[in-house]
Amino acid sequence: MPNSLPQNIENLSSKIAQIIEDARNAVYRTANFEMVKAYWNIGREIVEEELKGEDRAVYGKEIVKHLADKLSLQEKNLSERNLWYMRQFYSQWPNVNALRSELSWTHYRLLLKVEDENARVFYLNEVIECNWSTRTLDRQIGNLYYQRMLMSRDKTIVKQEATEKQIKQQPKDIIKDPYVLDFLELKDNANFREKELEQAIIDKLQEFILELGKGFAFVGRQYRLSAGPDEHFYADLVFYNYILKCFLVIDLKNKPLTHQDIGQMDMYVRYFEDKIRQENDNPTIGLILCTEKNNTVVRYSLLNDSKQIFASKYKLYLPSEEELRKEIEREKELVKIEKHLNEGIDL
Repeated sequence: MPNSLPQNIENLSSKIAQIIEDARNAVYRTANFEMVKAYWNIGREIVEEELKGEDRAVYGKEIVKHLADKLSLQEKNLSERNLWYMRQFYSQWPNVNALRSELSWTHYRLLLKVEDENARVFYLNEVIECNWSTRTLDRQIGNLYYQRMLMSRDKTIVKQEATEKQIKQQPKDIIKDPYVLDFLELKDNANFREKELEQAIIDKLQEFILELGKGFAFVGRQYRLSAGPDEHFYADLVFYNYILKCFLVIDLKNKPLTHQDIGQMDMYVRYFEDKIRQENDNPTIGLILCTEKNNTVVRYSLLNDSKQIFASKYKLYLPSEEELRKEIEREKELVKIEKHLNEGIDL
């Protein structure tokens, strides 16, 4: 056996793996763009049918409603809301040759919400040039990136900030898109989506707490609490508030709140009280967030002898349970958009 054979095999295997990867990416992109063009054609058919009615506005509403009633049972993507997006999509991009294969259907849906045409073109070009994921596009639209670029004297600073926070789109992400899965009649992995949703909400919640600007410092994520040599628990997020001088322990549940969840949080709080909290620290606060489907429950948790302190002092610096509930609901909606989830898919 030649001495160079192992290295040759290594090089050959790498080349073959790259060929497979390139082929998969090409399939993902092709499937995505064919779906985008199909939705453009559906929008064109709806608009052309509208032109046949005397009262186009009324006739158009009836068309979309009846189409959704007939088709949505067979095709999840053809809900009434999505059909309106397809109609708007064709109206906004009447030239099929202007469609770009780099953009997914969710990219286009997000762009349709941008009313300023110059801003819409700007964001479209940024997606193409910077390979923005839908999450990055949604964030930059929400942060008024286009308007800040116009007003800024030093555009490089604004550009650098956007670049640092961007998430690049990967071809393999396309095949996880429920729109594409439904279009290709492939089975979705609901458990994967549920976990992905939970992690995305934790990402956003971490940002939200830190952006409150009320003394919060990030301590850890999946913070390990050891109850014994072989017994470990993990809190989703832990912060320390240097104004209140206390820890905030957060646990996210994607199911209805139970007494067991409350007991577990009490255990987390007691662990911090006994093993982490310093002599000059104030009592630890627990926060349970339950995001089961359309019902979000938020509950602060303290040990009994600390509740009076919470009422008198902590509330000045902590978001209320209602504020957190609304924020979680908002985050869930953002995650659904970012992950391209159809309104017909339960999370």
